[in-house]
Amino acid sequence: MFQFLIDTLVRTSDLALVALGLSMVYGLVKFPNIAHVQYAMLGAYLSYLFHSLGLPMALAIAVSCCATGALTLLMHLLVFRRLLRSGPAITMIGSLALAMLVVAVTLGVAGSFPLMYKLPLSAPLVIGEVRIGYTQLYALGTTVLLLALFAGLLFYTRTGRAMRALSSNRALAAASGLNAESITRLVNFSSGALAALGGSMLAMTSGAHVNLGYDMLLPVFAAAILGGLGNPLGAVAGAFLIALTETAVTNLNFGWMVGKTVAFLPVAYISAASFLILLLALLFKPYGLFDREVRRV
Repeated sequence: MFQFLIDTLVRTSDLALVALGLSMVYGLVKFPNIAHVQYAMLGAYLSYLFHSLGLPMALAIAVSCCATGALTLLMHLLVFRRLLRSGPAITMIGSLALAMLVVAVTLGVAGSFPLMYKLPLSAPLVIGEVRIGYTQLYALGTTVLLLALFAGLLFYTRTGRAMRALSSNRALAAASGLNAESITRLVNFSSGALAALGGSMLAMTSGAHVNLGYDMLLPVFAAAILGGLGNPLGAVAGAFLIALTETAVTNLNFGWMVGKTVAFLPVAYISAASFLILLLALLFKPYGLFDREVRRV
C-alpha cells in the first residue's frame, strides 16, 4: 500500500510542474498551448547538453530552465501575442504547429536515440517494503518545495494577487492599474522554466528523447482540465488524480477476472487510463473538479 502511494506521488511529480505552468498561462491568455509540453522535452535536452559540457547537474538544470523560460517568453512575444488577435482557435492551431517544429528541430539536431544523463549509480532507498530511487526522491522533494513556494506567492504576495485578478477579469484588473503585460510576461517565463524543470527531472530516470513531450501531452492536459483550466493548484490536484489512476491500472492484479493467479495490464495501458479520465471529465465536469471556468475552443 505504501509502495503504491510512493509510486503515485512520484508520477505526480512528473506531471505537476508541467500542468501547473500550462494552467498558469491559460489563466491569463485563455488558449490551450499544445507546445507547452514540448518545452519540457526541450528543457530535458538542454539540461543534458549543459551537464555534458561540465556543469553540475543542479546548475545545468537551472541554466536549462532559464533558457527555456526565455524561449517561452520569446514565442509569446513573437508568435502567440499576434495569433491571439485572430482568436483562441487559431492560436491553438499555431501552438500545434510550433510543437511539431520544436520536435522536428530537436530530432534533426539530437537524433532519435534517448540520451541518458551520466549520473552516479546508487542503490535505492529502502524503508520496510517501500523502495524509491534517490533521483525520484530528489525530484519529489523539489516538486513539493516549489509547489509550496508557488502557493505562498499566489496567495500572500502582491504579484500573486495581481495574477489572480488578471485571471478572473483581465479588463477590470487592467483598468485598476495593474500592468497586465508585465505579469503575462512573467507568467510565460515562469511556465517555461517550470516545464523545463519537470522535463529534466523526468529525463533523469527515462533519458531525454523526442517523444517525452508527446508522452506527457495527454496526462498533462487531462490534469489541467480536471483541476479547471486557469486554476494552477487545481491542476496539481488533477495531476495527482491522473497519477493515481495510472498507477492503479498498472499495479492492480486482474487475475481473478481471467482465471489466473497473476495478471497485470501492460504499461501501454497508462495512456488508456488518461484517455478515460479525460473523457469522463469532459462529459461530467467540463469546468473542472473545482468549477473554474473553462473556455472551450
